[in-house]
Amino acid sequence: MFKPQFFCGPWLCLMAGLAKAQTPIPVTEPEAAPVAQAWNVFGQSTYVGQHKDAFKAPYAGRNSLLAEAETSYSFSATAYLGLRLPLLGELYFNPEVIQGRPLSGLLGLGSFSNGEMQKVAGSNPKAYVPRLFLRRDWALGEETQALEAGANQLAGTQATHRLRLTLGKFGVTDVFDANSYSHDARTQFLSWASLAHGSYDFAADAKGYTQGAALEYTRGDWTLRIGRFMVPAESNGENLSTALRDWHGDQLEVEHQHEWRGLKGAARLLLWRNRERMGAFDDAIAQAGGQAPSIEGVRRTQTKSGWGVHVEQALSPALGVFARISQGDGRTENYSFEEVDGSRQLGLSLKGAAWGRERDTLGLLWMSNSLSPSHRRYLALGGMGFFIGDGRLNYGEENTLEAYYSLAIGRAYSLSLDLQHISNPAYNLDRGPVSVLSLRAHAEF
Repeated sequence: MFKPQFFCGPWLCLMAGLAKAQTPIPVTEPEAAPVAQAWNVFGQSTYVGQHKDAFKAPYAGRNSLLAEAETSYSFSATAYLGLRLPLLGELYFNPEVIQGRPLSGLLGLGSFSNGEMQKVAGSNPKAYVPRLFLRRDWALGEETQALEAGANQLAGTQATHRLRLTLGKFGVTDVFDANSYSHDARTQFLSWASLAHGSYDFAADAKGYTQGAALEYTRGDWTLRIGRFMVPAESNGENLSTALRDWHGDQLEVEHQHEWRGLKGAARLLLWRNRERMGAFDDAIAQAGGQAPSIEGVRRTQTKSGWGVHVEQALSPALGVFARISQGDGRTENYSFEEVDGSRQLGLSLKGAAWGRERDTLGLLWMSNSLSPSHRRYLALGGMGFFIGDGRLNYGEENTLEAYYSLAIGRAYSLSLDLQHISNPAYNLDRGPVSVLSLRAHAEF
């Protein structure tokens, strides 16, 4: 016997008309909008242990990677506290504890092997506040999308056409140069240069954070971002210069989100320009008069700039790929990030659904970093950078092959094995290659 209430609309109306009866039509309630969270709390802890093999090194300088085998570790624990404030927006506060012992005193590589290792890490735990910032959105249209709760993200909705202001203390790469597959050393690739464009000398103190503001305009698939931030008072220093008008780091980024065969992807163009008191390599060489040059005596206020292009694309629900290429002008010393003037990166990330481990991840990365001609001459003459300097230089690009496998343990824990093979450490064909094996334990709560 037919039951009219199981038929679709037109059939239901026909049956009702034939029966001359009023059969009620089921009403589908609209999906409820996500409830805007008033506050939330998340946290993480990450331990990275590393072992470096011994490698060939016919000579060494003050800033060389040590040729003998070494071990190292880093540890971090972070709380992510979010609070919605009436009229003002969302306030986020992230207290953190760090501890660590770097390989070779954090010297001897253009791109260091542990992106979790900070320049000020030591064997005693150190507490500090990396982030304390306000985020405010202004809706410019009625269409919205849902936001899930997460670290530094309150659940709720956001307009697809909006203006967003982020103001306070945070990391430049919290807003700029995002990457779904290679942006977080706690869960993805470990090499420093994989966390952002390798040559992107973004404003940051020795812990990797700064103060400033970023403004983002989003309409549908397009986003335009601009930002100005404080730079260190001295190269790779802990203290930031408060003279923001005189010394600062500026960036502009254009992003387009898209879909290819129903799979998400993005393309980004980044331009950056820093104004800082720094030394130029050619000035140091000219002043040295044939001796080993030093950057310290030629520092003056000048600018450095660069660009980066970045594309990422999901090829299946489990497989994603990305490519980055970036170039800085390479005239002046490294100031905040690492000693890389140009970088090319290709990588992929594969979820373990094919072998029954949906939450596991396999990552593969090829990266080639380079120095500008003046930077090469400076090092070849015996100059010392902040991170590198072998006393002389037989130049070659520093190439890294990195692979990791992240084993999910429940929903809150993961254990990763990571291997990096680094050719020409510190851009020197006479030294290396060197292999670094890492074990990473990560927890989220």
